[in-house]
Amino acid sequence: MTLPQAHLVDDDEAIRDALAWLLKSRGLPCQTYDCAESFLAVWTPKLAGCVILDMRMPGMSGLDCFDALRERGSTLPVIFLTGHGDVPLAVATLKKGAFDFFEKPFNDNELATRVQEAMALDAGQRVASATVDSVNTRLSTLTTRERQIMEQVLLGKFNKVIADELNISMRTVEVHRANLFDKMKVKTAVELANLLKPQR
Repeated sequence: MTLPQAHLVDDDEAIRDALAWLLKSRGLPCQTYDCAESFLAVWTPKLAGCVILDMRMPGMSGLDCFDALRERGSTLPVIFLTGHGDVPLAVATLKKGAFDFFEKPFNDNELATRVQEAMALDAGQRVASATVDSVNTRLSTLTTRERQIMEQVLLGKFNKVIADELNISMRTVEVHRANLFDKMKVKTAVELANLLKPQR
């Protein structure tokens, strides 16, 4: 993952410079782009932070850039900057999943606060996603028998009951259960259940 920062896409150099200065003065790293195409050229799923997009730009519009990001599977929060006549369009982008929009001229402090909130949202989503990936990786290491025993453990069944139901010895259940807990990096059935909550 790259360093989280605000990715500011605006064709107006004066706005780019002023906003970059504002964000950096608030301790928010910022990278600027003079058009949507130059931002999309460097975009990768590892890009973290948020995007501040001007609605109207020569060439590809902010709206088209937003659609292109969604098509690529981007989850970066997007804040639109819009002129007065584009407010209905900006409201429509919120329904499509944009984080927020600001009508020019905007309140600097309000915008900086929303950028901070957007970056915090992105960071939270990335942590949750990494946790899910980590759990899925652990699950993929389980043998078929360990998965069977895991399902029984999650139903609250004791080793003796599991052994009878799967027609194996209690010692075999204990060995598989220990391996399963080790692979899933848990010590108890309760920890296992809590770890798998988002998955189930």
